[in-house]
Amino acid sequence: MIIKELVVGPLMSNCFIFGCDKTKEAVVIDPGGDTDKILLSLADSNLQVKHIINTHGHFDHVSGNGKMKAATAADILIHPLDADMLGMLSSNAAIFGISVENSPPCDRTIEESDKISFGEITLEVIHTPGHTPGGISLFANGIVFVGDTLFAGSIGRTDFPGGDFDTLVSSIQNKLFKMDDDVRVLSGHGPETTIEKEKRFNPFVGQFS
Repeated sequence: MIIKELVVGPLMSNCFIFGCDKTKEAVVIDPGGDTDKILLSLADSNLQVKHIINTHGHFDHVSGNGKMKAATAADILIHPLDADMLGMLSSNAAIFGISVENSPPCDRTIEESDKISFGEITLEVIHTPGHTPGGISLFANGIVFVGDTLFAGSIGRTDFPGGDFDTLVSSIQNKLFKMDDDVRVLSGHGPETTIEKEKRFNPFVGQFS
């Protein structure tokens, strides 16, 4: 496996390149900006992008969709409940004083238990709403990419339109926390963590919350 983490965009979101080292096929998860940097990192490892996957529809995770698709011809994938958000990025970002272009519409929607294959790797889609209605996590080979659902020592915000605190807590406790303790958690912002650490120490959803 090849995993590259790049901090992109004005809100310092984590974009992940996840590639198969044998076939050189890859996916780009949450290209939230700085597309040239992402493309350079792909070229450095000679990776060919098969899919662009959005964990949710917020502009800081998807505003690079258009340029990434234009450069790679890869499909854009997102949960259907967040798909309409791709056409509202400009107005949503303007609230933060940030200018971005709307994303092209998705090529395909993805839902709970769907499989996304590239090379010899298959990602399983896990619907983890709460931060947004269509938030997803992506699991493969002992790693879960959780977007803004769960962070090291924190959880995603639920005060944006479509957010719901109880739904987010349920997603984390009833889906993510059912995974093995040693599963690596790669979040949409901040450092890597593990399921065990968050089950034990997360002040919002851990055992002492």
